[in-house]
Amino acid sequence: MGSEELEAIVARAAADFAAAPDPAALENAKAKVLGKTGELAAFRSSLGSLPAEERKAAGQSYNSAVQRIENSLEQRRKQLALAKLESRLAEEALDVTLPGRGRARGGLHPISRTWRRIEEIFGSIGFDVADGPEIETDWYNFTALNNPENHPARSMQDTFYVDLKDAQGLPLLLRTHTSPMQVRYARAWVDRHRRTAAMPPIKVIAPGRTYRVDSDATHSPMFHQVEGLWIDEDISFADLKSVYVDFLRRFFESDELRVRFRPSYFPFTEPSAEIDLQFASGPLQGRWLELSGAGQVHPQVVRNFGLNPEKYIGFAFGSGLERLTMLRYGIDDLRLFFDGDLRFLRQFA
Repeated sequence: MGSEELEAIVARAAADFAAAPDPAALENAKAKVLGKTGELAAFRSSLGSLPAEERKAAGQSYNSAVQRIENSLEQRRKQLALAKLESRLAEEALDVTLPGRGRARGGLHPISRTWRRIEEIFGSIGFDVADGPEIETDWYNFTALNNPENHPARSMQDTFYVDLKDAQGLPLLLRTHTSPMQVRYARAWVDRHRRTAAMPPIKVIAPGRTYRVDSDATHSPMFHQVEGLWIDEDISFADLKSVYVDFLRRFFESDELRVRFRPSYFPFTEPSAEIDLQFASGPLQGRWLELSGAGQVHPQVVRNFGLNPEKYIGFAFGSGLERLTMLRYGIDDLRLFFDGDLRFLRQFA
């Protein structure tokens, strides 16, 4: 194979490389020339059989041909890479003359709307809002609320315990109600006013998330409650009825409500009552619905607040935010609150 044939191979290779439409075709063209069975392989094999005086010149011609072919190959690789980049940039080009895309309007979750409404109503009559830990100690969640270890009432609240212990070696748990915040708030209040001649009344609500091992069509293992507490020297059951009935009428924006207090049992109140609501009109007309548990704060709980139950008395209540929300907005499926379905949530935006 002479120098003329080498030049023809170099020219052919350059033409094939230039015609390759993509990297795969380019690599096939490379193998055709530079591969083990390519066009230059026979020339490389014949070098050993040439006389010494010819071998050097032939080798130089071969090396020069290989170098020029590789240069053409690398040049075409760069051209293909640049073409690919330009194509991608063209596809992803941003037309700055187009109008901007505005963000969709958001809104509060219906439970958040209820939460805020409750805070506004009770805030307007002088109640503070308390917030606290969702992982609680056994003492605050149960014992301080007159619900000691092995008390039968504990079976009313199936509980999530966590793999941690408090200072007394008792397991911590996810709070089963927001009542522990009543205790925490009252004890902090008493400590703050211990040197005061006349302690101001304790008026507080504690809204928040709570957890119980419930999961069926009408229950969720995570739900929301609001607890209320009013402690002073002369707070009676009549005050409880007045405050809560007024709250319901303002919350539902209706005076056409009937409310009844039905005797019940809770370890932290005595006497205790379930509060039922009846609508005078609408789809729930005539039906009684349990809405809240309430009662006069038990003397032992008052002691755990750090107060003398012979002097201080008051009431407490606890209501579910999901139930209040469902009644206010006519929602008939608890699961809608947790599905994240935008078709449902947009109704409250």
